[in-house]
Amino acid sequence: PEPPEGGWGWVVMLAAMWCNGAVFGIQNSCGVLFVSMLRLFGSSEDKQLVFKTAWVSSLSMGMVFFCSPIVSIFTDLFGCRKVAVIGAAVGLVGLLSSSFVSTIEPLYFTYGILFACGCSFAYQPSLVILGHYFKKRLGLVNGIVTAGSSLFTVSLPFLLRVLIDSVDLYNTLRVLCILMFVLFLAGFTYKPLIPSAKDKEGGNKGKFKLPPAKKICNFSVFKVLSYRIWAFGIPAALFGYFVPYVHLMNHVKDRFGDSVPEEVLLLCLGITSGVGRLVFGRVADYIPGAKKIYLQVASFFFIGLMSMMIPLCNVFGALVAVCLFMGLFDGCFICIMAPIAFELVGAQDVSQAIGFLLGLMSVPMTVGPPIAGLLRDKLGTYDVAFYLAGVPPLIGGAILCCIPWVHERQKLKERAKPVDGETTEKMLENESTLGLDTTEKPAKELDSGF
Repeated sequence: PEPPEGGWGWVVMLAAMWCNGAVFGIQNSCGVLFVSMLRLFGSSEDKQLVFKTAWVSSLSMGMVFFCSPIVSIFTDLFGCRKVAVIGAAVGLVGLLSSSFVSTIEPLYFTYGILFACGCSFAYQPSLVILGHYFKKRLGLVNGIVTAGSSLFTVSLPFLLRVLIDSVDLYNTLRVLCILMFVLFLAGFTYKPLIPSAKDKEGGNKGKFKLPPAKKICNFSVFKVLSYRIWAFGIPAALFGYFVPYVHLMNHVKDRFGDSVPEEVLLLCLGITSGVGRLVFGRVADYIPGAKKIYLQVASFFFIGLMSMMIPLCNVFGALVAVCLFMGLFDGCFICIMAPIAFELVGAQDVSQAIGFLLGLMSVPMTVGPPIAGLLRDKLGTYDVAFYLAGVPPLIGGAILCCIPWVHERQKLKERAKPVDGETTEKMLENESTLGLDTTEKPAKELDSGF
């Protein structure tokens, strides 16, 4: 059916916006929680405290992306509403159970895996359901929905600081459970207009049967060379991407003490990330085809450069400027993911193409912050960690530079095949009209044409 372009879709849009904000607002504010965990679970005798604590936030963000390919399959099979509601319920249980632990190790499971998996299962359907209600306005609606994460990223750090100082970390996590409970209720608004695989099979035969494995998990996207380069180039660039979100707050405390409001840095990241999504999303509309990749190349270059500049900032104002630029290009990188995927694999395969990419992204985003924490434990400073965090974005950006050229060559090859076939067919038709002997000659021409 044609999307209604509104109606109940506006309620769905607000629910999806809340989902985007709650999931990534909590994830992006992990630096505040990280500092509190160091204080609560810390010990002067523990020489690997930063390394072990970093795994909590790192696992959480990594699992959100790692589950994406699985979530896309479940969404196709069972529909957006069921997957989103169950995911939010699991996330709520994980976050609530995190508020009852007494050591850091159980948080690896309750917060790093259980809560994050629930967030992943709640998040992905919120993007899919928008296509049920909008087509002409889908760009506008996506912009509003993704702005939710910037809005929460701007406001949550200050709220978390006030809560932690007044009611401690455990009760702060319980307050955050309210966000997840609202997300659980929001999932019920995802009324599907397009039937899921289960609905189709159940309606036809009365008993649900799984579709063929090739339809469930579509690995054919990896046959596209330009997509393969993109799917492995992006993760290569992301080994240092999440390091500032986790360790920047603690770095500021090490460098400046308690004399500066470190939450302002997350405020700067959130505001300019939202601006970057709106501005560069519009700019990408004017850049043809796979050349949109060059925007991601530029964003990785500046993200890497800004990471390397963090240790050089000896005044707080310089750090604010660095975070403003980093947030701007972070928004650029994120907002053009879907348009690039459409260009490389086409609309039919874009859902699982994005799912596979997010799954591959989970590995570097998970291991980067703990490595930075290990360097901090060994060297007593974050300087080397931030310098090294800037290198992978530069390497990944260089890899992505060749994609437009590869993609154009692929398109030329695809165009050449039908042209050859059409030319051969016309030659055969001409020979038939001239009354020539076409019993043997066409076969030779066909052989020479392929």
